[in-house]
Amino acid sequence: MTALGVRPATPDDAEAICRIYNQGIEDRVATLEIELRTPDERHHWIVTRSPRHPVIVAEAMAPGRGGPDPPPPGAAPTVVAWGSLNPFNPREAYRFVADFSVYVERGWRGKGAGRAVLTRLIELGREHGFHKLVLSAFPTNESGMALYTRLGFRTVGIYKEQGQLDGQWVDTIVMEKLL
Repeated sequence: MTALGVRPATPDDAEAICRIYNQGIEDRVATLEIELRTPDERHHWIVTRSPRHPVIVAEAMAPGRGGPDPPPPGAAPTVVAWGSLNPFNPREAYRFVADFSVYVERGWRGKGAGRAVLTRLIELGREHGFHKLVLSAFPTNESGMALYTRLGFRTVGIYKEQGQLDGQWVDTIVMEKLL
């Protein structure tokens, strides 16, 4: 298996983060977002983040964007996943709760990149003084649900018909992990 490294994102990662995020939007498995992002928008998003709400990337030695193949000699690392800690609510009482995002390149889904990113986000949550991480996800995203459960998240409830994608109402599941 190809080795993965997780590091803080830089503005130079905006294009890769944008590509991976847009795959998540197009695939309709991870977000109620419907408008594709641009590298410039993602660049601005990265540089305007507070230090308490970092963005991280997982990178692997692999050619192109096709998946976890052995690297050719001298290949540069490829960003294959990203994640972020996000403000849960602007009210001061919620300052110890963070929402998070994790997105994985299509060819890398199910290969450990999401787990590497989420494991690091949990560590960062503790380092930044958060008491709890929360998420809202699609209950139909079986691999995501399995990952969250394996890493100690518990189901809080389900929002029925929380949003519309392609004219269809979509439920979301709410989960949390006390840190």
